[in-house]
Formats: sequence, structure tokens, C-alpha cells
Amino acid sequence: MDLHSSVETPHKMEPNAPVCVGKEEEIKQSQRIIASVHDREVVIFYHEGKFYAMDCGCYHAGGPLHLGEIEDINGQPCIICPWHKYKITLATGEGLYQAINPTAPSPTPKWRSKGIKQRTHKVTVDNGKVYVTPSDLSIRSVHVVAFGNERDAFSEADQQSSLIWTYLGRSALISETESSLLLNSANHVGNPVFIEYQACVFGNVRLVVHDCPLWDIFDSDWYTSQNLIGGADIIVIKYSVNDKSSFQEVKDSYVPMIKRALNHYSIPVIISAVGARKSEVPCTCPLCTSDRGSCVTASEGIQLARELGATYLELHSLSDFYVGKYFGGVLEYFMIQSLNQKSSEKMKKRKKSHKCHGVIPPQLEQPEKMPILKGEASHYNSDLRNLLLCCQCVDVVFYSEDLKEVVEAHKIVLCSVSHVFMLLFNVKSPADIQDSSIIRTAQTLFAVNSEAVFPVSNRDSSCGPPIRVIVKDSFFCFCLSDILHFIYSGAFQWELLEEDIKKKLKDTGEVELVLEKVKCVLKTPGKAASSKNCRSHQTARPLQLCNTSLKLFFNTPVLADVIFQVQGATVPAHKAVLVARCEVMAAMFNGSYMEASSCLVPVYGVSKDTFLSFLEYLYTDSCCPASVLQAMSLLICAEMYQVSRLQHICELYIITQLQSMPSRELASTSLSVVSLLRKAKFHNSDCLSTWLLHFIATNYLIFSQKPEFQDLSADERDFVEMHRWPSNTYLKQLADYRNYIHSQKCHCVVM
Repeated sequence: MDLHSSVETPHKMEPNAPVCVGKEEEIKQSQRIIASVHDREVVIFYHEGKFYAMDCGCYHAGGPLHLGEIEDINGQPCIICPWHKYKITLATGEGLYQAINPTAPSPTPKWRSKGIKQRTHKVTVDNGKVYVTPSDLSIRSVHVVAFGNERDAFSEADQQSSLIWTYLGRSALISETESSLLLNSANHVGNPVFIEYQACVFGNVRLVVHDCPLWDIFDSDWYTSQNLIGGADIIVIKYSVNDKSSFQEVKDSYVPMIKRALNHYSIPVIISAVGARKSEVPCTCPLCTSDRGSCVTASEGIQLARELGATYLELHSLSDFYVGKYFGGVLEYFMIQSLNQKSSEKMKKRKKSHKCHGVIPPQLEQPEKMPILKGEASHYNSDLRNLLLCCQCVDVVFYSEDLKEVVEAHKIVLCSVSHVFMLLFNVKSPADIQDSSIIRTAQTLFAVNSEAVFPVSNRDSSCGPPIRVIVKDSFFCFCLSDILHFIYSGAFQWELLEEDIKKKLKDTGEVELVLEKVKCVLKTPGKAASSKNCRSHQTARPLQLCNTSLKLFFNTPVLADVIFQVQGATVPAHKAVLVARCEVMAAMFNGSYMEASSCLVPVYGVSKDTFLSFLEYLYTDSCCPASVLQAMSLLICAEMYQVSRLQHICELYIITQLQSMPSRELASTSLSVVSLLRKAKFHNSDCLSTWLLHFIATNYLIFSQKPEFQDLSADERDFVEMHRWPSNTYLKQLADYRNYIHSQKCHCVVM
């Protein structure tokens, strides 16, 4: 599937500046797209009301994540890599796996986190557009794990009084601190197994802290405790100096476990003794004033630090000095050491990898970008203006009071914009009009006259004799041609009308009088507005009346002068609209064809629903197909009547629907894309047929398994094989690389 966004990243932009990737509604409809964000391929998902963004290639082997399915795993939406079924959370980019605790009496599989593996990006929505802010590509991280509860029995057990929270809140190096409660596998009511904090230090280093206040994590969730220690860069053990019983339990039961774990890892440990000792009996130790029986002495803390090879700190309070400078200084020293060590190990690992493999793994190229179909601009208003100029299908003629012909027009257009004309041409009766000013305007300005002797006209009378209307007001009659141009334009541009009238009427009062009468003619019943207000409204937003008002006459016998016969049913229509909007219809009704002199026109090869959709487009300049198949039927009808813009609309609809199909639906759908390709070629839709061939090639692994794939012609098969993704060359290179890696007995960095 081609999900590429058409939005390109500007060349001159800050490295981490937000990039607009598309419109909100379009992404919601397609569910996922691919966009280039600062030369980085990013996939944007919309799932269950939320936007997510991450690198398009899977962290494992570069698999196309935009082709994967989204599943709910352990309460988190995850994308499943289509190549090797790796599970990655959409929100955080964590890799998930299933494991069991072998020490448990009845081990059952549980979902575990490998940590953050896939780079994710921030998504924001502003003014109907979706923006992606890339994560810092040079970002590094430090993981700190803190065990123990530094609060005594008399302290308030709130988050703000903890050592870690205080440090993150007060350190000058910390920014963007946020906490979230995770994992409650120990089932402690109100006490999570650990609290995760994330912050930014040293400008571009991500600090992740897991604060575990409950030591029994080692008993209740053995795997989590081992993963925490294994992924830690720094370990902090904290306790309250006024809670000796807890200290003793930790020393006897849990410190040995940490000690065994540290045999496999080289991790710096900080032991923090928190609090001022509260015993009244002075201690013999010169460093404290506590009773050895109720408080943890400094010597006991130092002894524990020696056993673990740790750094011992005494923090008498959670003040700026003890937390920020004392504890923070030591912690930040170990952060810097950890970052230096990671950089060194990364370089060694990279050199070792190149030395072992000897060859570079093949790189999967991105699918070819699909052809872009450009839409055609609407020419609805110009079609109606041309109808007035060409004088085809005229059914009303305006005369001056001395019976001189002034201008010709069309009842359907005039009635679509004015109740005055509806009343004049008997579309509505005076009883239907609630506004008396409209009735007065019709009686004052116009008179339908069939008795007077009018000049002989050479006009084609195939549509029947036109209605003759006498314009009573001389100034209005003198400017009537400009007024009709103003009406037929569709957008009521009052300034232009005023300029045209001023060219004919020099007197300002006469100009205002004519404008006022135009306003009365176009007045909506029940609303009062001056021409001045109309002009100010038009400046802010042009009025588009014809295409919305003409819909009132769609598929109705009112003013209809032609009837189509489709599949045994009759469909009324108006020749003026058809001639204006469709060149084939114009030739049909104005030439020497049978339809020009007949009011009943049969239509073959088109269903009634499709023909109604076609007519609705002619009347309203819009269409809404219900399905891909209906859009293809409408495209065929548009090609038959040579309405190119409607063809483009149907093409874009088909493309949008196919692009929005997930891989699973595309593989199981009964819709034949090859059949769509056949119809597109037969009906000269070259852009759509080319796009469909690229679509089949891009989704080669899906379509090559379908029976319809065999229906492709030899030339089409050659095209698909040439542009297929992934390519045969890549698959061959990947197979050769695997064989080489296995022969060298090295770990494959791709698989």
C-alpha cells in the first residue's frame, strides 16, 4: 500500500522543528500514512482516537511497520512487525515479549518489556493539521534504579517527600520531568511496584528513573526485579535512619540478592541514609545522636556500603544542600561516567561487528513513490456564465416597456436564486410566499405578457416558445444584462456589479436605487439586508448560491423540459443545466440529433443510481460515491459523457479507499483490483490504471497470492515484477548474507 504523505519537509528548518504531515481528517480516514520528517521516514498512526508516530523501519531488521497490524497487548496498542512479528507499543516504542518465571510454583507466560526499542516522535494537532516533532536523533539515556523507602513511620507517604522526586524537582540540570505509575503485579493496593520518572539532563540525555519503594518486588515479581537491575546504569539504595527493623530486614534478605546480581554487572551503587536520628539517648558514635537500638547508625550504613562496594551518603534532610549538591553531585558524577562508558563500548562493539561479519548487511529500499493524481479545478461558475453568453436552451426573454428585446435567460437559473422569479414563473404561488415585500417586488419590476405583439425572432424553438417578461423599471432594465451576469457568476460580487452599473448610470442616486432593487430580487424571505450589508458579507465570504440552490430542482419535474428513461424508470431534468455542464449533452440537445427535438431521451449502459449520481454532480458540482465499485461505475458514466473533472474525482476516491485498507483487509477483500485495472484501461483512465499497477507492485506479497494475479497481461506482469517491493535483488542479497553469517558462526545483525 502507498501511504506516503504528499507533504515535503522544507529544506531550511531547525533539526527538531515540527513538520506538517497532513490534514487531520485525511489521516483519520486513512488510519496511517508515511511522511518524510527531516529526511527521516516516519509512519503516523491514528488508532482509537489518538495519533502516534514512530520510525517506519522496525528496530529489529528494518521491517515496514506501516504494513503491520495493530493489536491490543496487555492493555497497550501495539504494532506487529509484518516480517518477524515483533511487538512494539505505539505510545512508547517499547518492545514486548512473553516470558515465565521458572522459580514460580506454577509458571504462566506474562508480557514483559524489553525497554524502549523503537524511536517514537511527538504528534500535535493544530488548526486541522497534524504535526510531527522528531525526537532528538542524537539522544542518549541513563537508567537509574532506586530501591527502598526513605520515609519513617512518622512521615507522610506522599510522592513529593521522596528523595528521587525532590532531586528531579530541584536539580538545575533537570527539565521536562514527568512520572507515571507502571506495573502493579505485586497487587499492592495503592502502592505500585515502581514509579517511573523521565527527564532530560545535560541538554540531550534522557534520564529514566525507576523508584521501587517496596523491597518485596524481589519476591512477587522476580523477572521485573532482574530486568531492572540488568538495565540499570546506576543503583540507589535508600533507607530511613529511624527505621532499623526495616533496615535489618533489607540487609538480611534483599541485599544478598542484589549482591549476587551485581556479580554479573559492573554497576555503581549509592547508599543514601535519609533523615535526622530522633532518639533522646545519645549514641557513642560521634557522627550521630541516636540510640543504637532504635536507629541505624552511620557505622552500620558504612559497613553495608563496603559489602556492596558502594558510595555511602548521609542526608540529614531533603534540603537543597543535601539533595541538590551532595546527593545530586555524586549521582551526576556516575551519570557522566556511564555515558562515557557507553560511548566507548558502542565504538568497540561496532568495530567488533565489522570485523566479525566482514560484509555489510543488505539495506531494504523504500517502496517506489506512487504516481500523484492531480485534481481538476471546478469550473461550475464559468459554465453558468457561458450558458448566459451562448444563449442555448433559452426559455425566458426580457423586454423593455417599448417591446425592445433586452436579454435572454433561463428560468431554472433565475428561480434557483430568487423567490421573485419563482413567483413570476409560477413555481410558487403568492400563498406560498410569506414575505409581502417579495410579492411587491415582482409586481413592481416585472410583468409576464403574452398578448403584446413582439418582434419576430430567429431563435430555435425546439424547447418551446420562451416566456416574455416586460421590465417596468427603465433604470433596472437598462442594467439588466449586468445584473444577470452578476447572478450567473454564482459568487455575488457586489463591488463589481456596482462598478458596472456606474458605467451606465452616472447619477449616484440612480445607482443606489438599482442596487437596492437587486437586493430585493435576491432577498431571502424573512431576512432584511441592505445592499451595503450584502457587499460587506461578500468581502468576508463570497456567496455560492447556484450550486446549492440548483439542488432543489434536481430529480424534480418542476421546470423540467427533458425526461431520461433509465432501466424502465423516468428521471426529469433541465436542458439548460445539462447543456451548461456537459459538452456531450450540449451537442446532443443543440445539434441534429434525435434528442434535440424529443422530450424523452433513453439512456443505455448505465444504471439508474449511477445516472442519478452523474446528474447530481452536474447540478451541484459534487458527488459522494458509496463504494469503490459505485465510484468506478460513475467514472465510466463520466467518461461516456466526457466530464473530465468527475472522472478525476472518482479516481481520487478509488485511490483513497484502497490506500486506507489495512493489509489484512486488502488480503481478504473480495474487491478485485485487477478488474478495476481492466476497467480503468478500457475507459481511458490512464492515471488510475498506472496507479493501480504501482499499487499491485508495492503490495506484491499480497497480490501475488491471489488468483486474480494470473489475469494480468504479460506486459502488466513484467511491469509489476520490475517495480515489485521488496525486490528480488534484496531477497537474494538477504539470503546470501544469512548464509555467510551462519557460515562464520556470527550473530546476524539483520535477523
